Amino acid sequence: MARAAVSDAELLTRHIAGDPHAFSEIVKRHRDRMWAVALRTLGDPDEAADAVQDAFVSAYRKADSFRGEAAVTTWLHRIVVNACLDRMRRKSVRPVADDELVEAAERDTPVLDQTAEREVSMEVSAALKLLPADQRAALVLVDMMGYSVEDAAQVLEVPSGTVKSRCARGRAKLAPILAHLRNRSDLNRVSSAKGAELRDG
Repeated sequence: MARAAVSDAELLTRHIAGDPHAFSEIVKRHRDRMWAVALRTLGDPDEAADAVQDAFVSAYRKADSFRGEAAVTTWLHRIVVNACLDRMRRKSVRPVADDELVEAAERDTPVLDQTAEREVSMEVSAALKLLPADQRAALVLVDMMGYSVEDAAQVLEVPSGTVKSRCARGRAKLAPILAHLRNRSDLNRVSSAKGAELRDG
């Protein structure tokens, strides 16, 4: 059977059984999406790379803990998100006062047509960094990666209602910070079909 036709679950089973190539195929299939989740959650390419590496090492070592109750991708996302949250919690970031957030949001930034989309993306990423880790993870999965609330709940291992609550609180916190983007059409192009939720939330 061609390796491409083998399911993720079968590849994981083969890895556990000692197939030396099975896990690298899983990495190849999913690393780009895992990287996207880590980068949007952490907002730092180096930290994201380290988190993804940590996550895949952990998944490699703990493959026999996979019980098949969720998709392999959900299991991998859970490990990546946890690696990101661990990194965020280990960094004792000084809490930022609300007036500092407003001041940061009101700072003038040059708006150039060719860089407008990148600016918006950077501003959204910077704003996300100001949220508590749990709210940030929920918003990244639901609003930026397009996960359903139910799928995000599986990844985060919390009830759906908790995901909804974290997203609502996160959006409420982001609204004043990103208010100056409300009428900019390029906000709709922020990296997901659900980017508008950040604007309208």
